[in-house]
Amino acid sequence: MMGWLTKEIEHAPCTVEVSHCFESLHAHVRFDNGATVNPGDEVRVQGPEIMAPFGEIVREARQATIVRASKLEQLWTRLTGDVEVMELCEFSFSEEATL
Repeated sequence: MMGWLTKEIEHAPCTVEVSHCFESLHAHVRFDNGATVNPGDEVRVQGPEIMAPFGEIVREARQATIVRASKLEQLWTRLTGDVEVMELCEFSFSEEATL
């Protein structure tokens, strides 16, 4: 059982999809065993970088390592997540160039 300060490590088979098409430029990871990711968790996909040539979608089976956040980290992520998202939204569009 995970405590307030301890982390757990989980390994999961996954499928990585990288698209480099005009219609869609994306990279997605799907856990083949049904694992889910919670706030504060870290996911590391094992293996070399996947490059998709223009106009193609590449899918590869990989292994992922999920480092589960401690209960304290989960709480902190939930409390501060909205503020961090709003910081990303602080932008404006202007015709004027500033130096």
